[in-house]
Amino acid sequence: MTLDALGPRICIMGPSNSGKSTLAVAIGRARGLSPVHLDQLRHRPNTDWQERPEAEFIALHDAAILGDRWVIEGNYSRCLPQRLERATGVILLDASTLTSLLRYFQRCWFQRNRHGALEGGVDRVNWLMIHHIVAVTPASRKRYAAMFADIALPKIKLATARELNAFYRSEDLRR
Repeated sequence: MTLDALGPRICIMGPSNSGKSTLAVAIGRARGLSPVHLDQLRHRPNTDWQERPEAEFIALHDAAILGDRWVIEGNYSRCLPQRLERATGVILLDASTLTSLLRYFQRCWFQRNRHGALEGGVDRVNWLMIHHIVAVTPASRKRYAAMFADIALPKIKLATARELNAFYRSEDLRR
């Protein structure tokens, strides 16, 4: 399956720190799609990841999916059904827990101005996020795999860093 087969409205899902934001920006740039980062819709800018009220987040999400051409990255499975109704294709990243954890530390310690960052926010190592990656993400990964299997849209699963890198090369995407 190629990127072109996924059409003009692409959902990217996967565990935290699996590369969703970077891939969304690369696809957006290459295919003229507007990247939408769900974490930016869920959290208030210029805060330490303070969440918006649920109704406000859902309204922003639903407005974003009305567009004709987008690539949306993030999970938020409670709004996945309406997202998939509008989507033309799906990509699932399935980075390992170790890979996600290492990317999280790299993000916090070395990256500035990263794709998908919260405007005015600062990424800091915290135990809550480490717990999420190590304890919550493995169960989420299984849930995403089951959801992905049931999706009838054109789809691509990239299960390793090697597969993700090969996808970037084969589709001539730039990070």
